[in-house]
This record gives sequence, C-alpha cells and structure tokens, in this order.
Amino acid sequence: MESTATAEISALMANTSARTLTLGIDKTGRIRQHDRLAADVLCDEPAALLGTDLGSLLAGSEAHAATLQGLIDGACSGREGTAVLKVRTSRGTAADGVVTVQPVRSADPELVAQVILRIPPPLEERFLDPAVMRHAMLDGALRRIGGELDMDQMAPELINILVPHFCNSAGLLIRENLIGDEDMLAETSDGSQLLRRLAVAHDTDDGAWDATFPVGEVLRYPANTPYTRCMETGLPVCETIVSESADEIAAAWIRRPVAELLGGTSLLILPLIARGSMLGFFVCTRLPGYRRFDAYDTELGTEFASRAAIFMDNAQRFSRERATALTLQRSMLPTGLSAPSSVEVKHRYLPGSKLIEIGGDWYESIALPGGRVALVVGDVAGHGVRAAVTMGRLRTAIHTLAMLELPPAETLQQLNELMQELGAREPHFATCVYGIYDAVSGTCELASAGHLPPLLVHPDGEGELLDISPSPPLGIGSGPIQSRVIEVEDGSLLVLYTDGLVERRTEDIDVGLAKLKSIFGPESPTAPLEDLCKATLAGVYADQQRDDIALLIARLRRIPEDHYVSWKLPAELTSAHRARTLIRRPLKRWGLSELTFSAELLVSELVTNAVRYAQGQIGLRLVLEGGLVIEVLDDSAALPRLRHPDDQDERGRGLQVVSQVAQRWGARRAVSGKIVWCELPLPHPENKPD
Repeated sequence: MESTATAEISALMANTSARTLTLGIDKTGRIRQHDRLAADVLCDEPAALLGTDLGSLLAGSEAHAATLQGLIDGACSGREGTAVLKVRTSRGTAADGVVTVQPVRSADPELVAQVILRIPPPLEERFLDPAVMRHAMLDGALRRIGGELDMDQMAPELINILVPHFCNSAGLLIRENLIGDEDMLAETSDGSQLLRRLAVAHDTDDGAWDATFPVGEVLRYPANTPYTRCMETGLPVCETIVSESADEIAAAWIRRPVAELLGGTSLLILPLIARGSMLGFFVCTRLPGYRRFDAYDTELGTEFASRAAIFMDNAQRFSRERATALTLQRSMLPTGLSAPSSVEVKHRYLPGSKLIEIGGDWYESIALPGGRVALVVGDVAGHGVRAAVTMGRLRTAIHTLAMLELPPAETLQQLNELMQELGAREPHFATCVYGIYDAVSGTCELASAGHLPPLLVHPDGEGELLDISPSPPLGIGSGPIQSRVIEVEDGSLLVLYTDGLVERRTEDIDVGLAKLKSIFGPESPTAPLEDLCKATLAGVYADQQRDDIALLIARLRRIPEDHYVSWKLPAELTSAHRARTLIRRPLKRWGLSELTFSAELLVSELVTNAVRYAQGQIGLRLVLEGGLVIEVLDDSAALPRLRHPDDQDERGRGLQVVSQVAQRWGARRAVSGKIVWCELPLPHPENKPD
C-alpha cells in the first residue's frame, strides 16, 4: 500500500499542469488563510472559504478524514506529512490531490500549519496553457532523455512526455528496416512501409487502447490515410477523425475497435526526420470534449518531434554499430577447440557489462602434430569495432604462425611486428600469453607479451603464478621476447585468463590474483572443468563496470607411453635401412601393419635427407595421436623446402614423395637443430589403441 501511495504522489507531482494551492489552518483544521487561486478552485465565493473546516472539502470515505487528521496532528507535533486525498472543487467535481501539511511559526497564535495542495486541472482546462505544455515537452525531461542510447528505453520515455501534457493518447512508430532486419525492404510495391510500434500511452482506464494498438506490433497502414500521407510528404498531419473516416480506417485495417477509439478525436501526426531521412512518426490524439489541435500545437509538436528524431537517430546508429561490433566479435571467437586426446580444454567468454560489453579478448587451443597443443589467451586494448577487428587479425595471424610451428617467443615476436605495422595506420596494442604443451615429453613452453601470469595448479591443488620473463605488450616495444620451459606433472591445470577476471577499480590487482588462486583447491585437479569455469566466473557477474573476460582452463596429461616410441641413429647411409626395420614392430603392435609400406617409404626419405645434412646423431620418433606421426630430428638448423626439380636433376625429389604419400608434413626448429615430420591417417580410427 505504501508503494502504491508513493507512486500516486509521484504521478501527481510530475503533472506540470497541476495547480498548487496554499492554505493556513489552525489546530482544529479550520482555514484561517488562503491564496487567491484556492478561493477560485475550492469555493464559489472567496470570502466563504475562511473559517471552513478543511475536512469538509474532502470527498470519499471516512478514511480520508482520518488521514487528514493524522497530518494535522503531526504538524502540531512539528512533523511534515503528505498523502493523496480526494478533494471537492467549486465545479462540483472531485479530484485526487497531493496534500502536504507543514508546521509553521506565525504571529497569529491560532495558525499552526500550512497546507500545500496540488490538484490536476479540470478536463476542459487541459492543453490550454501553451507555456505549461512547452515547459513540459521541451525542457528538463526531454534533455535527460537525450542521454539514452537504447531505442526501446527511449521510446516509452518520449511517449510519457506527450501523455498527459500534450494529448490523451500517443504512439511512437519507427520504420521496421531501421530496427529490425536491415535487408528488409523499406517500401512495398504499393509504396507503403512496414512500421513497428515501439510505445503507446493513454490517460484513460480503457484497456481497448492497449489491445487495439499493441506495443511491438509490426504493421502496414492502409493507403490514403493520415498516417501514409505523413510518411509520403514528411509533413505533420492535423485533422479531426469523423465517424466515416474512422470506419474506413477500421475496415481497411480489419480492426473494428479502431472506429470506436478514433471516432470524433482530434488527430496530430508528427514526422520524425533526422539527417533528411524519415524515421517514423508520433501519433497524438485528443478525445472529444478536449481542445482540438491547432496551428500552435502543430508547431510545438513538430519542434518536440524534431528533437526526438535526433535522439532516436543517434540511438539507432549506436545500436547498429554495437550490433556490428558484437557480430564481428562473436564471429571471430573460436567455435571449437582442438587438443591431443590426453589434454582436456574448456573455455569461457564473458562480454563486458552494458557499459563496456564489446571488447577484444580471445582464446585459442590449436592441436599441433606430434601430440602438442598451442594454448593462447589475448586481450586487445579498447572496445568496439576497432578492438574486434584487431582481435580478428591477431587470431588469423596466430593460426598461421601456429601452423608454421614457430616457438612461442618467436610467434609473439612476429605478432609484435604485425602490431607495429598496424599501429602505423591505427595505433593499437594487445597483451598475449602463448604456450605450447608437448603431451609426449610433458613440457610446456610459455611466452608472454605484457600479459598477466598464467596459473599452474599442481595435482595436489597447490597454485602457482608462473613467472615468465616480462616483455612489453604487442605493438609497443621492440625488445626480445623470451620464453620459459617448465616440466608439468600429469593432471596439472593451466589457467589462462584476461585482466577482466582479476582487476577491480576498487582493489589492488594482487587481491584479484589471490582470489583466483583460492578458487582452485585440493579437489580442483580432478573436478570437472565445466564446474571450475563456473566457479571462476561466479563472482564477476554483478560488477557493473566489468571488462570482458576470456578464460581457458586446460588439464594437461601426457599421452600413454605405449603410444610413442623413439630411437637414436648414426648419421650414416645405412641408417635408412635400420629405420625401416625398427618401425615394423610398433606398427604391428598398434594394429597398423597395412601402413607399413607407406611408413617405410616416408622414413627412408626423411632419414636419408637428415643423413645428408646432419653432423651428429639422428633421432627417430613415432607418435600415435590422431594419426601416425613420423618425426626425424637432426642437428642441422636449415629447414627443408619443397623443390621442383626438372628431368635432369638427380636430387630434390624426396620431399615431393613425402608430400604425395603423407596426409601432411612440416618442419619446426628444436633446441638443437630441427624436426621434420609427416603424418599418415589411420585406416581404422575406431580400432586404434586406447
């Protein structure tokens, strides 16, 4: 009940057409003083108001009299009170008024309280005072709405200015192609346009208005009606809807209640035009018995509509840019992550709060040949379309560099040069952490460019923020980027994240990092990654100034020992024959005997090529992960390249054979030398060893 009374008081106080009366009363509630307007409104004869009991001016139940007496008693005790009471007027009508009783000190000992009474004007007096309407429509309220950038929020606020200050009912309609599907045609073959009703307001208790003109409806007005004339000419339309016209509109629209609601009303349609483009219009109606719209109303309404059109256009442009940035950003985020079978990866992307929302955070998990995986999290500075575009460029570059199998430090160095080139035209910078986990050796090589330290959670639940050699963010510095190689225990968790997860404006970042570590306890290494992702983000949703967040959690395990085998071979020509012999037994054990011929051919070519350039021993490794990967390690730093020899060349065909037989092949640098690898697809993936 209290909230209802408060709402009624707020509604009456917001009505700028309401009249304010001032009365002075004694402790018994009798009127001892009043202003001139009070005499005109409350009594036929001004002199008769003095000495009148204030309670006799109330209409309604005894509860109203009790409420008034409570206000008077409070004023006598030095307290101010306010209530909504029904007041009789000199015209014999009753109106809800806001009654405020304040204690006063006066030379007259009988005068104990001042009564301030605000009541709305009689119906016939509404819309008469041009100064009141202009103030209500063009001053404070409209200026405040100009700060809105959401059309759905702005529309009802605009309509609530028109009603009740300018008309009895109003609607706001906008062209559908401006807020709906951009590809939708603005016009049909007959020239009519699709419109969407964004807001409706009326000052009656008749629910037919809401039922007949529902908010959100997409409609097309009948031809040769005031609505279509406004859209065609871009000029305001002011006319009285006679019964015949109302019937015609209702029949053309196949909506019978329209005739009853619009018949006899005064109609004013105000076009919304911004930057020379027609956005839509306001529909304003005054019911029979009220003053009809005239030239001054048209001028005032047109000025209101022109200002509102600017606000709506700004909101529409902002919404379109925001939608473009969101679509671009979401289309560039990964839709699927890849990793070796022994590595489990989960991710989360949380947009920023409504204040920020669109950012440049991203994550990657890219499976690499030989049971390795690249894990990446990055953050482009800034928000909006520029940040999303830059994020897309970096993601594309990272995929390309990952396929080239560059080590993390060199990958970030290349990204830094890319950002330097982009910054020459459009300054931008980004932070990034890049790691490559080898599921065969159990090592992880990490490099960071201005990014927060990764969190490594050991199998016992102990968390460690990894100390990686710092380097400037991408696009700022030009110094060398260094990496760190760590041994990872099986079952450990690697947590990569962006600053939005741990940074708060009211806290030191060390507090956020400590909170992140506290989330991962002794049970976390064996807990479902889905639950860990939820727990990590649980405390950030309520932050109204939250930046966007990218989170990547990987449970790192080595592949089974019986899924790989390696040998050392001397740098001799006989090593090719030795290699062919060695690989037969593991292929048979893995049930891949049918790949023996192809594998022997590939091993021969790779080992022969290594013998030609190596100075020391040659390493040979078979890895069963996704496919059959054959790796040959030598101490030569020169990476092989595919040649196209002519008929006279006796050499240079080895890699051509490899590229024809293998599903894919490549080379990468090692700590000492290089690794050349190729991959054969498994003939029956469902039969490969567990």
